[in-house]
Amino acid sequence: MKLKTFLTSLFFVFFTISVNAEELKIKNQNTEFNVYTGMFDFSDDGKKSTLLGFQHQNENLNKDTFLGNLSPITGALITADAAGYLYTGVQAQYKIGALNFTPSFTPGLYHEGDGKDLGHLIEFKSELQFSLDLSKTSELGFSYNHISNASLGDKNPGANSYMFNFLKNF
Repeated sequence: MKLKTFLTSLFFVFFTISVNAEELKIKNQNTEFNVYTGMFDFSDDGKKSTLLGFQHQNENLNKDTFLGNLSPITGALITADAAGYLYTGVQAQYKIGALNFTPSFTPGLYHEGDGKDLGHLIEFKSELQFSLDLSKTSELGFSYNHISNASLGDKNPGANSYMFNFLKNF
């Protein structure tokens, strides 16, 4: 009987330690990666193209403000027509249960490749993203963005895109 009590106590000690270690591991995850794919400039039949992108967020730099939780982001996307956009900016995060709403604004550098001429090297991306928590460390989402040069160039056609996102904390 004493052996059974000892083994049961030992099991609960190890279970408690493993749960605390898992909680600590999740708490110390401070890097979020977002991999996304979708359709670049879906509203322009002549220049729409598939896209693939990657975004990084360092959650150690998050700041709670009157606008919500803000954090810097950096990323890049490339289209099937070899157009590319390299960006860095800020995003806000709003959590409503398992639903996450993440608007962002990111200035960046655009290269048209064989894709759409957006009129200038410097472009600005405004994005809205909705995602659902799959687990404590991953999300699945949908986002829409508009890239425009804010009339810095002689022309400013802009591009509207939608993406499916997979986000993972490490």
